[in-house]
Amino acid sequence: MQETDQLFDHPQPIIGVIHLLSLIGSPQSRQPFREIRTRALLDARTLIDNGIDGVIIENYGDAPFYPDSVEPHTVAALTLVANGIRERHPQTPIGLNVLRNDAKSAMAIATVTDANFIRVNVHTGAMLTDQGIIQGRAHETLRYRSILKSEVKIFADIAVKHAVPLASTNILTSAEDTYHRGLADALIVTGTATGKSIDLGQLQTVKSAVPQASVFAGSGVTVDNLAQIFQYADGVIVGTSIKRDGVTTNEVDADRVRALIKARER
Repeated sequence: MQETDQLFDHPQPIIGVIHLLSLIGSPQSRQPFREIRTRALLDARTLIDNGIDGVIIENYGDAPFYPDSVEPHTVAALTLVANGIRERHPQTPIGLNVLRNDAKSAMAIATVTDANFIRVNVHTGAMLTDQGIIQGRAHETLRYRSILKSEVKIFADIAVKHAVPLASTNILTSAEDTYHRGLADALIVTGTATGKSIDLGQLQTVKSAVPQASVFAGSGVTVDNLAQIFQYADGVIVGTSIKRDGVTTNEVDADRVRALIKARER
């Protein structure tokens, strides 16, 4: 796990998701950007002040998502949010996920804002999604990182949520290909949708296939299942269960964050 073990202070890191409200230009955009940015900064502070090990920012409110490249104004908005969080929390690991699969923009934003990692939903292979067929572009993402001389890490999903494989495959092969051929720095296993629990058997399979890789659980993490997940996962990415009332689009709930951190220490 040498690719990511330098990022986090805790050996079993918990990464909190900052789900941005609908950004300018998206169909459901209603609020001025300054209000969206303020909400994101508050969520980041609540997460970090209550013990979270890292944060990841994503344009969750921008559905329906572009399948690949987002518009320049989306990149600009994400850059301002990421920079604001970095200025206020200089030591906290920060990630970017530009939905649905704009790894190039995510890499650029992360690099210029001194963020630490990006999440790529489809890094290798091809998936059938609600945006249509999305193909992995590991060859482009890795080369672009080299052009930028960036040290930003790539966290790549295996059998990502809200999608099914385009062709018959198995999660073991996908994990091996994504890590050894796609050169991802960490792997993510999710349930079928945002907030849905993962299959512990799949998580175990991925970790067994690439034991040297950092493997994260990327959805459905709660206080109740955290101990089970940490039997196989090296870290977790959590969003819905730490929001007020367990609703993804609500603000981060400090009590829920503290309860999750406490559950890890049991």
